[in-house]
Amino acid sequence: MYAQQTRTGPARRQTGKSPALTPQEAAELAVDGYVYAYPLVLMDVTRRLMTNFEKPSASPGGGAGAPMNQFVHMQEVPDAKFTDVVRPNADTLYSVLWFDVSKEPLVIHVPDSGGRFYLLEMLDMWTDVFASPGKRTTGTAPHSFAIVGPSWNGELPGDVEMIRAPTNFGWIIGRTQANGKADYKNVHEFQAGLTATPLSGLGKALVPPKGKVDPSISKTAPVEQVAAMDGETFFARFVQLLGDNPPHANDYPILERLARAGIAAGEPFDIAKASPALRGALGKAPALGQAKIKEYQKRADVVVNGWAMVGTPVGTYGTDYLKRAMIALMGLGANTLEDAFYPTALTDSEGRPFDSGGKYVVHFEKDQIPPARAFWSLTMYNDEQFFADNPINRYAIGDRDALKYNADGSLDLYISRASPGADKESNWLPAPASGAFSMNLRLYWPMPNVLDRTWAPPPVKRIE
Repeated sequence: MYAQQTRTGPARRQTGKSPALTPQEAAELAVDGYVYAYPLVLMDVTRRLMTNFEKPSASPGGGAGAPMNQFVHMQEVPDAKFTDVVRPNADTLYSVLWFDVSKEPLVIHVPDSGGRFYLLEMLDMWTDVFASPGKRTTGTAPHSFAIVGPSWNGELPGDVEMIRAPTNFGWIIGRTQANGKADYKNVHEFQAGLTATPLSGLGKALVPPKGKVDPSISKTAPVEQVAAMDGETFFARFVQLLGDNPPHANDYPILERLARAGIAAGEPFDIAKASPALRGALGKAPALGQAKIKEYQKRADVVVNGWAMVGTPVGTYGTDYLKRAMIALMGLGANTLEDAFYPTALTDSEGRPFDSGGKYVVHFEKDQIPPARAFWSLTMYNDEQFFADNPINRYAIGDRDALKYNADGSLDLYISRASPGADKESNWLPAPASGAFSMNLRLYWPMPNVLDRTWAPPPVKRIE
């Protein structure tokens, strides 16, 4: 029932000697190559960090992870210390698994959620979503499916659905609706029934193997690790990964360009053998590539009322490598818009960046209340794209909170670092103590008028 990505093998080796790259060609290729490779490298750094555990660890303050092919179930919403993934959500409890199906399929069993919203988003190593089992697509009854590798051929039990992964490695990001701390017990019961078993272990009493911890793996946030890589380190890492993670079939133009620079799967990457122009271009690629990705973010989205909304679908990107890299940088693990829609507020109604010293209000008319089949929330992020410390430990606010609506059915949400007053605290989303900030409005299982853009959030106004 899931559409499968078509992949190709590693880039073909050049059979003849290609003309030397001009300085301009070298400069363009280095930056284009960085943008193309960025999501794959970031995914691998994230995978290594989040699987460097002997056993599952569900620390919400950072360091959460589990060995390969094992779920780690978050027991509570992350706090401001969590820096594993940028722009986390405060609405659901995560159940995360990094899979390796190079040897055999991995069977995932989902228990009955009792009508509760959940989503098991599956990404390949290029950050493409290749399946998203959950309430929207598969319902809430018990369900079993097997993730199989791109070249696996075999038989599965009759009650197990096959989902073919485009790469042998990948990421499952499970999200289960949590209606506050009082609801955690119910979510934990659902998570306990969410299991991952190698195909050969079905029907057997298996003890999950202990993972091997590598003390050399940095605990620094993955986006920071990748940003700190020099050109030689970055492209050498990419070449290594390219051999294990088949690219898209329609990636051959960029792969052939990269091969001219000695960047190809199956060939050792040696920057010392590059021409001076290419060597210099590859050295500058990380800084220029990061700048290009961040600049694209400013102009890629459709901006309505100060809210930036993706102009085209996310989750699958085709050859839109710049958008793919931007999404990876801004929020690795982005799901398809049909599952959740995340408009981002970067400026107020006058086009000014948000400042934690300011006071703001967003007013929803009765017919503007976010239209979501599941639920909605507004989440605050500091200038590093993580949750911000605040006196009431509130990182998001939404329709599952005890909001006070106006007499006409409209709704006002207040954004400031200090309390707006006791009578308004129920509708208060705290801003960081200092610096800039941004916000995401999250609509889970959005209505059609969200997807066709006939609905848009109202502007966020600064209160002078």
